[in-house]
Amino acid sequence: MTVEFAPIFELGLSEKLQLLEDLWDNIATQPANIPVLDWQKEELSKRKIAHSQDPNLASSWDSVKARIRSQRNV
Repeated sequence: MTVEFAPIFELGLSEKLQLLEDLWDNIATQPANIPVLDWQKEELSKRKIAHSQDPNLASSWDSVKARIRSQRNV
C-alpha cells in the first residue's frame, strides 16, 4: 500500500491538530498493541518500589491539578 503524505503538510494548523487527535484516538482503541519498552518497564518498577517505600512522595490528582492551575494564573 502506497500512501501519499504530501497533502497533510498543506493542511492548516487546526486541521493538523485534529488529524493528530483522530490518529491518537484510533491508536488508543487498542492499547494492547502499544508497545511498552524495557526501559519504561524498569522505570515503572522503580517508581512503584519508591512509592511502596514512601507513599508520601506522590501527589494526589487533585493536588496536581491545583498546582498546575495556580502556575497558569501567575
